[in-house]
Amino acid sequence: MTLKFSEISAEKPTPDSLRAIYAAINAKLDAGDLPGAVADWETARRDAQQYADLTHLRFSQNTQDEERKAAMDYMDELAPTITNHETAFKQRLLAHPDRAAVQAATGAHALTLWETDVTTFKPEIEPDLQEEAKLQSRYTALLASAKIIFDGKETNLAGLGPYAQSLDRDTRYRAAKARWDFFSEHSGEFDEIYDSLVKVRTRIALKLGYKNFTELGYRRMRRTDYNEADVAEYRRQVKQHVTPLVAKFFEQRRREEGWETFHAWDTAVVDPKGNVEPAGDEIFLRARAQAMFDSMDARLADFYRLMNEDGFMDLDNRPAKAPGGFCTSFPTDGMPFIFANFNGTHHDIDVFTHEMGHAFQNYASRTQPGFDYLWPTYESAEIHSMSLEHLAYPHIALMVGEDKAERYRRMHLIQSIAFLPYGVCVDHFQHEIYAHPDATPAERHAMWKKLEAEYTPWVNWGDLAFAAKGGRWQAQAHIYGSPFYYIDYTLAECCALQFWVKSREDYAKALRDYVDLCGLGGSKPFLGLVQSAGLTSPFQPGVLEGAVKAAETVLGL
Repeated sequence: MTLKFSEISAEKPTPDSLRAIYAAINAKLDAGDLPGAVADWETARRDAQQYADLTHLRFSQNTQDEERKAAMDYMDELAPTITNHETAFKQRLLAHPDRAAVQAATGAHALTLWETDVTTFKPEIEPDLQEEAKLQSRYTALLASAKIIFDGKETNLAGLGPYAQSLDRDTRYRAAKARWDFFSEHSGEFDEIYDSLVKVRTRIALKLGYKNFTELGYRRMRRTDYNEADVAEYRRQVKQHVTPLVAKFFEQRRREEGWETFHAWDTAVVDPKGNVEPAGDEIFLRARAQAMFDSMDARLADFYRLMNEDGFMDLDNRPAKAPGGFCTSFPTDGMPFIFANFNGTHHDIDVFTHEMGHAFQNYASRTQPGFDYLWPTYESAEIHSMSLEHLAYPHIALMVGEDKAERYRRMHLIQSIAFLPYGVCVDHFQHEIYAHPDATPAERHAMWKKLEAEYTPWVNWGDLAFAAKGGRWQAQAHIYGSPFYYIDYTLAECCALQFWVKSREDYAKALRDYVDLCGLGGSKPFLGLVQSAGLTSPFQPGVLEGAVKAAETVLGL
């Protein structure tokens, strides 16, 4: 008997209930019952996280529902209180006289993570954290509020996706114009939200004793085995080895089509015949995904069956639904959930494989001994999602049809490579932002415009004035909601490309290594997980260049 999503529930925590729970946990620790205190703490953390994740999911499913908005506001206000209790208990464990006993109860890597965590919080920043969370929710709601009339029909930002990939160049242009007209119309509010976010994050960092938010941002991301210098060098390698290759490809596309100028709205169409679309609708894809995972691995197949049959996926695009896609989880019950906005493009397939990678990892890690190991840090988590996109290649005909499978594989590989310069541009932009927290909105747009020209010189916005002045970044939700996250996708893609190379040599072994990596969850830091999977660190000289050259050879560029 398996659990249905409809049966998932979570008890609403309150300041009083949290105070009582942690008083009991601390009493056990005071009485010398370290294992009991840790076990009760594990339960408390899972229960609080389940309520937070369920609240966020429900809000994302309908951002205009007043009851769900109120619940999200409540969670935004309560989150710092939960963090306060957790941080105080972590500090107690770190200060415990018998460190060996603590390590035996929690695991060695958890202690390293907590030593980072405790430097990111003090009770006096609680009001600032509440303000930050509310600003993030405000940004999400603003995106979801988009009601765009296109060809006589009302749609949202996700609904523009098919038009943005149309073979008709004028349709692509009009879709791009409609998209950026929305951002231009609301530019003042987007600027206001971000300006407030930068200032509150900087204020938090200064209160915690950091010189700027960048230092704090890295610690929030729990980066324990690499630093800003490593990331800066990685960005340099992308600009050196990947940017010229992507520019070469898009110049090739321009010549093939006979265009005088390659415009930004042309980048979405990678295949001259048109991007490969799914061979059917959402119901079709759900069924075909089962067949695909059946062909890959029994563990993946059994897990997907649970997700599909028990209601742990929300895939259709609806009004008031938050844009984008993500995987969340319910740690008390040990089940993940996939959220997406299918729009009839190849992104629907990408989402199936990407978010399934996250979900399978979380499910495979559900028996890890501690809460901190259920998910790895973000750059490690993205290895699971991005690698599964590539590992699905041999079976992708089930999703697109046999006649289009090779075109899909080529398209996806090109887009994976082309993403890298944009990904590091987003990261570099954020480093500039938090190094200059007092910059004006106009100066921020100028920063983006300069970096966009460096990393993605093929981008020409034509007469789309808002994007041309440096506004593209406002559509990147991670910049608002998850600062310094975005580089993680590019680091993971470097690892995913290595999995792809391995799969071409021995598919069965690559898949076994992948499944084993998922089971490790967050029990090791990024570089430790990379090594355990037989991969090489993206920071190692030549690794990125080698992975890209392998793709370049296959693509014939």
